[in-house]
Parts: sequence; C-alpha cells; structure tokens
Amino acid sequence: MAAVLIMVGLTFSWGLNYVAAKISYAGYDPVFVSIARSIIGGLCVFAWCRLRGIRLFEADGTLIAGIMVGVLFGVEFLCLYVGLEYTTVARNTLLVNTMPFWVLIGGHFLLGERINTRKLAGLILAFCGLAAVFSDGIVAGTDATLTGDLLSLGSGVLWASTSIVIKRSKLVQTSAEKLLLYQLAGAAIVGLLVLPFAGPPIRNVNALATWALLFQSFYVVAFTYVLWFWLLRRYPASGLSSFAFLSPVFGVLCGAVILGEPPTVRIFVALALIAAGLIIVNRPARRQPAP
Repeated sequence: MAAVLIMVGLTFSWGLNYVAAKISYAGYDPVFVSIARSIIGGLCVFAWCRLRGIRLFEADGTLIAGIMVGVLFGVEFLCLYVGLEYTTVARNTLLVNTMPFWVLIGGHFLLGERINTRKLAGLILAFCGLAAVFSDGIVAGTDATLTGDLLSLGSGVLWASTSIVIKRSKLVQTSAEKLLLYQLAGAAIVGLLVLPFAGPPIRNVNALATWALLFQSFYVVAFTYVLWFWLLRRYPASGLSSFAFLSPVFGVLCGAVILGEPPTVRIFVALALIAAGLIIVNRPARRQPAP
C-alpha cells in the first residue's frame, strides 16, 4: 500500500513538473531553466552518492554510451522545455508521454522485443490519441502551437531513443544514480552550447518563477528521481510501470487547474486513448498454465 501511495505521489509530481516549467518561463529562458535544473539537481544527486558511498568514477566500460545518452537526454529536454513555451501543458504532457510506444516500436526492430497482439492494440490506441492531439492543434490554427507540438513529440522520441541506447549498452548494468548523472551532465553541456543562440537567460525574475525553478531542481530531479530508484530496487519494475498512465493524467489536470488551460474535447479523447494504450502495453502477460 505504501508503494502505491508513493507512486501516485511521484506521478503527480511529474505531472506538476510541466506546470512548474511553464511558470518558470516568466522569469527565465527555457534553455537556461534546463541548464539550471540539470546542474542543481546533478549536484544534489552527486552529494547523495557521496553520502551513500555509491561509486561513480570506476572504469566500467560505460563512458561512450554514457556520453551518447547524455547528448540524447540534453536534446530531449531542450525540445521539451522549448516546446512547452509554445504549446499548452496538456498537449506537451501527452506528446512527451508517448515515449513508451516509441520504445515499443524501437524495441521491435533493434532489441528483438517482438510486438504481440496486445501491445499492438495499445500502440494503435496511442496513435489515435496522437492524431487527436494534432487535430486539436490544427483547429487552434497557430504555427506556434504546431511548432510546440512537434518539439514535444520529438522529446518523446528522443526519450525513447535514450532508453533503447541504455538497453543495448553496459549502462543497463550500472547504478541508476550514475546513469542519471550521465544524463544531467549531458543536459547541462548541451544547454550551455545552445544558450548563446537562445534568448536572454534572465527575463523578469520574480519569486514565483524562481520557486518553480527550484521545485524542478531540488524536488523533481534530486528527490523524486532518487525515490524512484529506491522503489525500483525494492519492487518489480513491471508493477511500477503500470502507474505510467497517471503522469499524463495529472499533467493535463494540473495544467487546467493551476494555469487555467481549458482542455478541449479532443484533449480529453487523446488522454483517454493514450492512458488506455499505456495500461494495455504495461499490463503483465498472463502465465500459461503448466501442462
């Protein structure tokens, strides 16, 4: 029961993270937010590793793959954060959280993880939800919204690519904390390379934007991610993944309640289809009875 409550709290926090990012843009450029979030969160995770005696600098053959994952993660979060500035939290949340379906497709071709009939049904539902999101954007009729939607979708694809690289490399055997630090370091470096081409890092600093940035850095990155790793060590990953559908649900609801972004009928349809697809894809297969 405790694990269930923690997972509900985590998925709510991850849904709320999209709202916090949107709020922080009033004071800071999205690229700067990505950099600051990664550096502050990374320092906290590093301190956690030192406290727990987790070794980070041993030669384990993960450096090249770690750099690849870091670059992918960095570009992923640039797409997510910049895309979020041009579209709504609800649409961004739904499009980014199509990640498991891109992993499903990539795994079929690159990992030998064949798509069965049940997973294919979940995939079809997800793509129907995807069509509903984009049709809603076309109705909105703004190029900015379409740009934001495409960047958000690209973030989901890059997130899936990161997962596939991890599965195909020695990173799958390294500690979750070291893996997270590879990603946060990559996000900070990619962001710093892009920052000169972005807008002014500081826009109109205010308390709310600053608190939203700190919420992302200290709570979401440093606390919820470490808590997630703690859960993964104690409970089956398949059981925890069944909560994946809650993150887009909470993202849509938080965007509506906190930011006043009224979700349209198409967004609710998309939410239902994508959540149903996630439930079907993550549902454990039934064991065949012994002969």
